Amino acid sequence: MQTKVLMVCLGNICRSPLAEGLLKSKVDTSKIYVTSAGTGHWHVGEQPDPRSIAVAKKNGLDLTDQRGRQFKAEDFEEFDHIFVMDTSNRENVLELARSDRDRKKVQLILDEIFPTENVDVPDPYYGGDRGFDKVYEMLDQACEKIANRL
Repeated sequence: MQTKVLMVCLGNICRSPLAEGLLKSKVDTSKIYVTSAGTGHWHVGEQPDPRSIAVAKKNGLDLTDQRGRQFKAEDFEEFDHIFVMDTSNRENVLELARSDRDRKKVQLILDEIFPTENVDVPDPYYGGDRGFDKVYEMLDQACEKIANRL
């Protein structure tokens, strides 16, 4: 049976597409399915932010086949692990949870490298390109740990 992982951020154009691409590059995708979503609806159907595409490409990843979609309550049924990028995303996702089983699937992605510290992946959308590099580095470390555990 395939393990299913969902990466979630606000708009599904900056952080979660990077996390999706990174984890896909580190796992056997025939055994582990990885995708991403946003808590908001603004970018449904759109490609990731050009700056996310650029930082990924610089690091050997291609995100151009990804398209934004919105997180929905049914995702709790489909996915085994739901990694959120920040505490706000976690609150938004947990609002749709229907059971303790749903809630147990949700985790801050940086808990992988900073357990129990509630560290957020900063949203690089309004910052410069360096913010995307920093986010890439953080997500790369977290996804390495997730890949090893899965």
